[in-house]
Amino acid sequence: MDFDSIIDRRGTHCAKWDLMESLYGVSPDTGLAMWVADMDFAVPSMVTDKMREMADHGIYGYVNCDTPYKDAICWWMQNRHGWTVDPEAIFTTTGLVNGVGMCLDSFTQPGDGIVLFTPVYHAFAKVINNAGREVVECQMINRDGRYEMDMATYDAQMTGTEKMVILCSPHNPGGRVWSQEELQAVADFAKRHDLILLSDEIHHDLVFDGATHIPMQNAVPEITDRLLMLTAPSKTFNFAGLHTGQVIIPDPDLRAKFQRRMLALALSPNSAGQFATAAVYSPEGAKWADELVAYIDGNRQAFDAAIADIPGLSSMKLQATYLSWIDFSGTGMSREEFTKRVEQDAGIAANHGTTFGTGGESFLRFNMGTQRSRVIEAGERLAKAFADLQ
Repeated sequence: MDFDSIIDRRGTHCAKWDLMESLYGVSPDTGLAMWVADMDFAVPSMVTDKMREMADHGIYGYVNCDTPYKDAICWWMQNRHGWTVDPEAIFTTTGLVNGVGMCLDSFTQPGDGIVLFTPVYHAFAKVINNAGREVVECQMINRDGRYEMDMATYDAQMTGTEKMVILCSPHNPGGRVWSQEELQAVADFAKRHDLILLSDEIHHDLVFDGATHIPMQNAVPEITDRLLMLTAPSKTFNFAGLHTGQVIIPDPDLRAKFQRRMLALALSPNSAGQFATAAVYSPEGAKWADELVAYIDGNRQAFDAAIADIPGLSSMKLQATYLSWIDFSGTGMSREEFTKRVEQDAGIAANHGTTFGTGGESFLRFNMGTQRSRVIEAGERLAKAFADLQ
């Protein structure tokens, strides 16, 4: 796969490039889009082949492709992650943020507390707040550039109004791949406080540096009576616009409750997303994913090296994702000042750390899912923007 060739996404209704001027004041003509988490790579050929086949067929009626679609998901999880999934446990949502919303709707009530380990993926809090639930922030410890959880402190925070805890595994934006012991600790926390545990594992394929992702159901099988798993092919294979994700529910009682809500809202998957999923969850898709991970790892190393050469900036060492979490606290600058330098001086649109909750104030998140030349250019631009510190 050629990941180096630049595809011009400007003027194609691409949120990542066409919205960065209105959101960040960065011109799409001269700027670099390194914010929202999709990649600048073409999807694997098996996806375009399937889309072309659908287009050539010329009829877009009701379809029934559940069996090949679910079989492909089960094959992928077993072969890539050693996770045995029951096809009956798989529900399809309009992407994983919709999956979070559906889980909130099915298993909590307005006013309930929803626990987040912050800083964490910003869409969680947005959905929670708009659903009339309460965000309960449990701030993680940044120990020498590595996030860790402090369960004793979190235990003391609980009031009894909390009904769900959401874990991002692997972690976005910090890139942690949680250990068996850490996953056990989260499960024990959920049991102690009688919480539904929602494990978002969308980045599970994008793991490197010798780390191994452990699906929560494998790590703590005794937690399945309160476990909801979220997965999707969209981060791995770059088709977030097809809005296809999976809520996988091992427990039959929880499954039945979720299914009733899906039926009540008449929700069903779109055929394009199902066909694309079945195409990539295959041996050919596995080969493409391996090549992608190797390329992103090269981007990570290049960007980390550039950041390390700029005094006052530090990158959190990523074990997973293509999202670099950069700490600007060493500059001594205010959030407004270092953000201005990144956006106006360097011409880079990056996600603001404050949107990820408590603990993200001194950070910006940079998307490295782009061509190596752009990653290197971003490092050069940042070095120039902070040249007075060198």
